[in-house]
This record gives sequence, structure tokens and C-alpha cells, in this order.
Amino acid sequence: MAAVERALARPAPDLATSREAAVERVREAIRAAGDDVDAPTGDVAVGFSGGVDSALVAALVDAPCYVVGFPGSHDVAAARSAARAMDRDLTVVELDHDALAAAVPRVARAIDRTDAMSVQIALPLFLVAERVAADGYGHLAVGQGADELFGGYAKVAKAPTDPRVDADTVLGARDEMTRTLPDQLDRDVRALAAAGVDPVAPLLYERVVDAARALPADCLVSDRGERKYALRLAAREWVPDSVAFREKKAVQYGSLAGRELDRLARQAGFKRREDDHVTKYVRSRVAE
Repeated sequence: MAAVERALARPAPDLATSREAAVERVREAIRAAGDDVDAPTGDVAVGFSGGVDSALVAALVDAPCYVVGFPGSHDVAAARSAARAMDRDLTVVELDHDALAAAVPRVARAIDRTDAMSVQIALPLFLVAERVAADGYGHLAVGQGADELFGGYAKVAKAPTDPRVDADTVLGARDEMTRTLPDQLDRDVRALAAAGVDPVAPLLYERVVDAARALPADCLVSDRGERKYALRLAAREWVPDSVAFREKKAVQYGSLAGRELDRLARQAGFKRREDDHVTKYVRSRVAE
């Protein structure tokens, strides 16, 4: 992931002068990333949640697709629908409370964090990677970085009125998110390593990062409020529109890992009325 830090350390490229030019630059960067995927053939699987990010990665990396989630979760339903649309085989890693509870201390120790949000995000990544490793693959291809680079967060689209960002423009809010990437990637790489796999992240290759940083605001969020707009337009070369323009929840919500971690905390006696009850539960498990 050092390439990300190198790309972000460079001065931002000049903004594209038109939407067409911006989308074409993104498309060319994605195509180049597909040519440069650094994983041995036959030793890589794809983390596939049915949204545009993971679908693009699946189109670039010809490998088995895996989705993780509790029964009835949004991610499992979306992945099944996208896999049918793209004619791809899909393995569903179905979660239960025992698997989630057993993973909590392992994940918290691996990522060296106990806050609820970090653990909620890392749990599904770790659990799908653990299954991929058990099936004999040494690499997991993921769509990490797309939300931060291409304007995938609601708080970016709502800038400057959303209090969760300091910036007073959409571009400034997007840049706030890109600055969080090194910390987020550290968490994710640690979770994958604990499961025994290495990451492959084509949407974080330097050329893709540069293309994203050159996007004007209306390519991040369309006039109709569609987030990651340029990425979705570029993705149409590889994936059906039903997948390219699908709205999807963040992994901790789409997999239901966040909801069920909250349930485990309450079952262990940590009440919602307490401050940060899930974090207290995680810390209690780490201390066992």
C-alpha cells in the first residue's frame, strides 16, 4: 500500500476540463490497473459485496468471488444479484454469532484497536479472508479506496452542511477522506494478514489515485446526488448498469456485522444506555 502514500504525497493533478475527459481518464487508469494486477494466477480470490467497487475488481481479476454476511443481509443479496448479472460463481460465507464472537478478540488484537467502528469494519474482512485462506488462496482482491477517492461518502456529498466534515466544498471533503486512507489501510492489511492472506487492491494503484484526484466536484457527486459518479460511468465498460449504479451499504452494515456485534455486547451485559457499550465489550474480550 506504499503506492497510495506516494501518490497522495504528490501535488494534486490539475482538474479535468470536462466530464468526458475525466471519465475517460478514470477508465484508462482502471484498465491499466487490471493489466498490472500483482497476484499469481490461481492464488487470488475476490471479496465481492455486489457494489460497483468489488464488481470492478471482479471484472479485472478473473478469480472466484466470495461474500460474507449474516443470513438476510444486504451484502449477500446484492452479491448474489450482481454475480448473476455478471455470470460469476459466488461463495457465500454465512456468519453466525459463534463465528463473530470467536473472531472479536483475534481481530481487535490483530488491528491493535478496540474501538467499535474499527472492529466492526475489520470483522467481515477478516472472516471472508479466513475462508479464502482455508480454500487455499494466498491473496484477496478488494475494492478498498474507492469510497475515499471517488466521493462515496454521504458526508462528502452533503458538504459543507454535514458536521462530520470540516471542508466547505465537496472536493475539500473528499480530500479529507483521502487523508484517512493510510490509517484505514493499516487496519485492513492487519486484518487480512491475521487471516493469512495478502491484499490486492487495483483501485489503489497510483494511476487510479491520480485519476481520482483530478476529478471535478460534479464527477464525484452528480446533479442527482449519485455518489462516485465518474467511477460508475467508467465502470460501465466492465459491469452492467444494474451493478454500476447500485447503492450499497458500508460493509459493517451491509453484512450485519455491526448490528450483531451490538447484539453480542448487549447479551454480555453491556447496555446501550452506557457510553460506547460495544467498545467496552470488545475490550472485555481482549482482556480475557
